[in-house]
Amino acid sequence: GFPKKASRTARIASDEEIQGTKDAVIQDLERKLRFKEDLLNNGQPRLTYEERMARRLLGADSANVFNIQEPEEETANQEYKVSSCEQRLISEIEYRLERSPVDESGDDVQYGDVPVENGMAPFFEMKLKHYKIFEGMPVTFTCRVAGNPKPKIYWFKDGKQISPKSDHYIIQRDLDGTCSLHTAASTLDDDGNYTIMAANPQGRISCTGRLMVQAVNQRGRSPRSPSGQPHVRRPRSRSRDSGDENEPIQERFFRPHFLQAPGDLTVQEGKLCRMDCKVSGLPTPDLSWQLDGKPIRPDSAHKMLVRENGVHSLIIEPVTSRDAGIYTCIATNRAGQNSFSLELVVAAKEAHKPPVFIEKLQNTGVADGYPVRLECRVLGVPLPQIFWKKENESLTHSTDRVSMHQDNHGYICLLIQGATKEDAGWYTVSAKNEAGIVSCTARLDVY
Repeated sequence: GFPKKASRTARIASDEEIQGTKDAVIQDLERKLRFKEDLLNNGQPRLTYEERMARRLLGADSANVFNIQEPEEETANQEYKVSSCEQRLISEIEYRLERSPVDESGDDVQYGDVPVENGMAPFFEMKLKHYKIFEGMPVTFTCRVAGNPKPKIYWFKDGKQISPKSDHYIIQRDLDGTCSLHTAASTLDDDGNYTIMAANPQGRISCTGRLMVQAVNQRGRSPRSPSGQPHVRRPRSRSRDSGDENEPIQERFFRPHFLQAPGDLTVQEGKLCRMDCKVSGLPTPDLSWQLDGKPIRPDSAHKMLVRENGVHSLIIEPVTSRDAGIYTCIATNRAGQNSFSLELVVAAKEAHKPPVFIEKLQNTGVADGYPVRLECRVLGVPLPQIFWKKENESLTHSTDRVSMHQDNHGYICLLIQGATKEDAGWYTVSAKNEAGIVSCTARLDVY
């Protein structure tokens, strides 16, 4: 409607005004700081609150104003925009989580069976953001969720649920629906996708924040090369890139990060097993595979492939019982390494057994108009298919009067509700599976 639009234009205008006044304030503070340089040098190093804030705003350029070096302020978490590939991965994680069971053990919210009036599925008033930080820095993911009844909250990292009792992450939730996940000192292992899912009986919803953790040596802190050679400068891409335009940029290293990895697998003996994964990192990581901690060497049954789209595959064909166990894939480059593990269960081949009659059809006589059953029992692995014939005519389907029955224990029966002279004759039953076929025949007399 109209009022909303009006308030929006008003807000835009005020943003521009604020920008103008901010620039004026900064120039004013810069003048004051330069003016105060002499006072500071004359032994009056008391800074006002305003000047301390100015120093933070103006950065290190104005540091020459002061003789006292304050400890470096912790850099704010730097937000960044995820690539379309990362966005697709995030959507995939959220799609799966919203349809998977969750561990309820640490949950504080309980739902009764009482229906809620004006129930409302959960929704996000504020979503998680994406951050890029250096290892060792703190980080906090925050969002705000609403819904009726009050939704249950679950956190996940790369699709795996984070326990509310975790030592590494502090999970909090305020009365206004603000939910946060905080870590005081991030490690390279914290790099990944963090998803929060909110659920109530009305529905489930999730949103994801990407955390990129960079190794500290990328900050340009490593000592300059002693030979006096300039830093290696990478051609600037127009994409996101931290750092000042004229600051020399070192070659970047990013430790490996799995964008896609398989879960546990069950494969039948003799069949093909394939494990696909996708990894990012700079320089391009090398991959190695282990089974129960021992390296896997390529041979006639084990092949390692890399497709053009960057998917690495371990292919095992044929799978044998010796292939069962815990597989670990390790990606390594000069910035570090990362790994994932999964369990492969090898299901034994079904031992096929040809069908065999335990009880055969018996010759039977019945009075005209009476019901009669032709019965037998047959076993085989897998369970055989059953075919009936009268003389040489196949009985393909049951009718109200003549019906064919079979149970899971191998009992077979042909039931005739009211026998007539036409039903008399030779009946044959055949049982067939992948391992073989057997038949038996009996006569029905109607008198």
